[in-house]
Amino acid sequence: MSYPGYPSQSGGYPSQPGGYPPQPGSYPPQAGGYPPQPGSYPPQTGGYPPQPGAYPPQAGGYPPQGGGYPPQAGGYPPQAGGYPPQAGGYPAMPAAGGWGGGSGFPTIGLDNLSNPGFNAASLPAMANQISSSMGGFNPNPSMFTQAQSGFPTPQPGGFGAPPPNQQPYGMYPQPGGGMPQGQSFPAAPSPGQPMPSYPGGPAASPSKPAYGGSSAPVAPPINRGYRGSIKDFPGADPLKDVEVLRKAMKGFGTDEQSIIDLLGSRSIKQRVPLLITFKTAYGKDLVKDLKSELSGNFEKLVLAMLKTPAQLDAYELKEAIKGAGTDEACLIEILSSRSNAEIREINQVYKTENKRTLEDAISGDTSGHFRRLLVSLAQGNRDERETVDIALAKQDAQSLYAAGENKLGTDESKFNAILCARSKPHLRAVFHEYQQMCGRDIEKSIVREMSGDLESGMVAVVKCIKNTPVYFAERLYKAMKGAGTKDRTLIRIMVTRSEVDMLDIRQEYVKKYGKSLYTHITGDTSGDYRKLLLKLCGGND
Repeated sequence: MSYPGYPSQSGGYPSQPGGYPPQPGSYPPQAGGYPPQPGSYPPQTGGYPPQPGAYPPQAGGYPPQGGGYPPQAGGYPPQAGGYPPQAGGYPAMPAAGGWGGGSGFPTIGLDNLSNPGFNAASLPAMANQISSSMGGFNPNPSMFTQAQSGFPTPQPGGFGAPPPNQQPYGMYPQPGGGMPQGQSFPAAPSPGQPMPSYPGGPAASPSKPAYGGSSAPVAPPINRGYRGSIKDFPGADPLKDVEVLRKAMKGFGTDEQSIIDLLGSRSIKQRVPLLITFKTAYGKDLVKDLKSELSGNFEKLVLAMLKTPAQLDAYELKEAIKGAGTDEACLIEILSSRSNAEIREINQVYKTENKRTLEDAISGDTSGHFRRLLVSLAQGNRDERETVDIALAKQDAQSLYAAGENKLGTDESKFNAILCARSKPHLRAVFHEYQQMCGRDIEKSIVREMSGDLESGMVAVVKCIKNTPVYFAERLYKAMKGAGTKDRTLIRIMVTRSEVDMLDIRQEYVKKYGKSLYTHITGDTSGDYRKLLLKLCGGND
């Protein structure tokens, strides 16, 4: 049995008459078939390929002859005044040294399109030509504004070399297509800083909390190497944490120990979102509940631990300024020990919460050179480079000596400029060079040359720059020394340094004072307040 049609016999494959290959009259056809004969396909006269009057046309056909394509006189591409234009037309070939430093492209200048034979003023007329030929294309008028006002000039060597005294690629298009002169993209941010938004663009979105709700404030991560006493608690669950707090405050009495155990073992970024999580879970304000259940310094410490660093600093600055007296030491402590990014965030929070800028508050409450010192520090604009130029350090040391010890009177502005603008590593080198130069410590020179708040402020800045943990160890010691305790200072430093350098502060404390910070806190405080402070201290030495 054979497969139907294969191999076929009569009429099959290979086919006989009418089969394949076909015979006359079959496929491919003969007369009228393929390949066609006269009058068949492809057609001859008027067919394809066309004869005169056909396609491609001859006289008046396609490609056209007179006035056709390719055009002759007055056709396309046009000759005199046409496209591409000849004399006075576009594009005109530039001389060597044109666009890209070579030849074959026009050179574009800042004030006009300067290639020979090209006139920007003719662009509107050209656009009308284009419009009619494209069935109503309507060019944006700003195209001609750009062309007449100019584009960045390419330099010899290629596109991309910036013109003198201008930023490379320093322009960006505006709505409507314009290119504003003299505007540039924002500078790249410092490492670790957020990318600034472009002018007119959306503002950078605020950081979302690690957990516990999208609108909760979140403490920024600390990136200075971990030497703190408090760290993230593994597997912390905000819902379980707020349940613990709720139970501690529910019913008759308060379970303070549960609050101490929970808050004393959570980092700032784990504590702060508890505010929004508590409200989400129970519809109540955690701060109000804690205020109603706690009291005294224990309450103040707990509430301080539930603020972001910037919120706490802004609050402390406000408290230091308001009222009859000013806590100048608090102002100097915060402003001299925080990074640029931290000071800028403090400024933002302060303005939001107090409806006035920190600088205005400082200016209204202080005066003279001390006010200038605080205002300078509050800018958050100190050089933060880690490299040190020894030659410049020697020069700065000489400037300080000339402004103080080697001068009748004191040029406080020179001290202000150097102490508030130079980087901390650089200033440590300056202090060393100063000691070598005049045989006196910079602190002692300041004490000899200045007085009052300016003296104490300048000395505090120098101490903080020299060795920050030693500075805070001294601040803690003075807060607890004597009959009374400066609890606001004690709370602020224990909370703000617990995740920065508390272990270093403890080390310097025992070295400087002969007893541990833990022991001093134990002897100077009591009750639940002491228990939570010792949690922040990080254990006995």
